[in-house]
Amino acid sequence: MFRYAVRRLVTSIITLFMVVTITFFLMQAVPGGPFLGDTVKQEVIDRILAKYGYDQPLGAQYVRYMKDLFAGDMGYSMIVKSGDPVTKVISSHFGISLRLGLMALGIAIFLGIPLGVLAAVRHGTVFDRLFIFCASFFVSIPSFIMTIALMLIFGVWLQILPVAYLDEWRSYIMPVFGMAIYPMFGLARLTRTTMLDVTGQDYIKTARAKGLSTFKVMFKHALRNAILPVITALGPMVAGILTGSFVVERVFAIAGVGKYFIASISSRDYPLIMGMTIFFATLLIFCNYLVDLLYGIVDPRIKL
Repeated sequence: MFRYAVRRLVTSIITLFMVVTITFFLMQAVPGGPFLGDTVKQEVIDRILAKYGYDQPLGAQYVRYMKDLFAGDMGYSMIVKSGDPVTKVISSHFGISLRLGLMALGIAIFLGIPLGVLAAVRHGTVFDRLFIFCASFFVSIPSFIMTIALMLIFGVWLQILPVAYLDEWRSYIMPVFGMAIYPMFGLARLTRTTMLDVTGQDYIKTARAKGLSTFKVMFKHALRNAILPVITALGPMVAGILTGSFVVERVFAIAGVGKYFIASISSRDYPLIMGMTIFFATLLIFCNYLVDLLYGIVDPRIKL
């Protein structure tokens, strides 16, 4: 187990290094720049580029950036938070995304998985068919449509929830549910599918023949073996939710990392783009790393 954990850690570090390298060169290949404009003189642009070191060859820029990165310096934001370090921009706004993400993740897990188990238990009934319809409907709707629909219904028509910012506890309801609906029904549908595959196994039939209750058969025996694909899906899902839904934060004017990530791309804020990408990639790789380690804990039959 220890050797496997170390080996996976090394491969994760290599993966992160490749992400940083590819992102750096792709970003430089994108047309445009943070200082371009019809009213900006060329000599002004040249001085600014020299200040940030963008007048140097691309290879020299990459080496310098990697040296600074290993020293914990991601540079300074040029447009979104002018003059502030990228690390400060991320650390000061990640707490908001984390708070929303943990709420949405809790709803997705503690409602989605039991809902999928219940649909599998009532397979073929009206409840199961209604669940399939709702799951297919909510999973197929883009997040920006869902958030706009929530805002229109509860914020404009009914006027019972705030439509922007996080000023009070009610202002968390729509953003949290906007982030939780898709992963909740995604986990529920995946749980239902894996549970139906497991319930046909011989050991489930044996447990039922022993007179065990349906609850104990489903949640103690079947769910433990059906949960592995769900855990696999949770890895990237957790990373995506914790870093904040880009669309949800944009629609509800929430100052999380998702909002600043979109703003950095639209304004070509290169240091902030790199910092946000590295942060998101690190979180995603770390979550997948934990998922791999959880396999051996959930199912002892797996030989790492």
